Amino acid sequence: MKKLLITLSSLAFLMFFAISAFASGTTDITWYGHSAFKVTTPNGKVLLIDPWLANPANPKGKELLASLDKADQILLTHAHGDHIGNTVEIARKTGAKLVASNDLMKAMIRYADFPAKQAESSGTGNIGGTLTLLGGEVKITFTHALHSSALEYDDKSGLPKSLATAGNPGGFIIAISNGPTIYHTGDTDLFSEMKFIGDLSPVDVMMACIGDKFTMGPDRAAAAVELVNPKMVIPMHFGTFAALTGTPEAFEAALKKRNLKTVFKRMQVNETFTWK
Repeated sequence: MKKLLITLSSLAFLMFFAISAFASGTTDITWYGHSAFKVTTPNGKVLLIDPWLANPANPKGKELLASLDKADQILLTHAHGDHIGNTVEIARKTGAKLVASNDLMKAMIRYADFPAKQAESSGTGNIGGTLTLLGGEVKITFTHALHSSALEYDDKSGLPKSLATAGNPGGFIIAISNGPTIYHTGDTDLFSEMKFIGDLSPVDVMMACIGDKFTMGPDRAAAAVELVNPKMVIPMHFGTFAALTGTPEAFEAALKKRNLKTVFKRMQVNETFTWK
């Protein structure tokens, strides 16, 4: 009986240790430049968001793409080439499944040759809808964005590339069990409903486009941060092309003018930081 009690006590201790270790796990966030991020959950699952790894701002992009051997889900905010990026190649290499709006998912299969078997109904939804994925470790909510979302494709006729409709643009709220809640804005302008995003799902990390011309610039992005009220904001979608004139410096200055408590996190290309 005494041995049994000792054994049960040991098992209870090991279970407590295992649960505590999981509960205190970390989430790693890597920025590849432009709007491309990798999020590694406490349980080791890999999410790629708008994975244009081989973009002009990333000197190691092609090397990283060649060596990438693990991805569980690929999240696409909209159909533009600088966000689809290397999605199809990555999916074929890793078996990663697609998370996208229903229209975009269908367009990716038909016009971009995304593997149909990796585009399941469990990974699709529409604005306001929430998916529960990866054994319940990740919940993804589709959010509104003010932009466009046509998919360019080669119809092999020798003419300039054609455009296919691919639904509405969007963003994602990514809630990770025992980790942060992340809001990736996608490409968007400021819109007043951003306030409800922060109210309904308090955001730990906001990934905000700041480049201007095609999206909101630094001043409007700072106003968006004030509406969402995240704990931390990471600027993205800047500096990849000369046309994207918004800078992190201007964004930081605009945040300071608003006296926000949000932590400004300037990431370098290929930098990883850990959220504990």
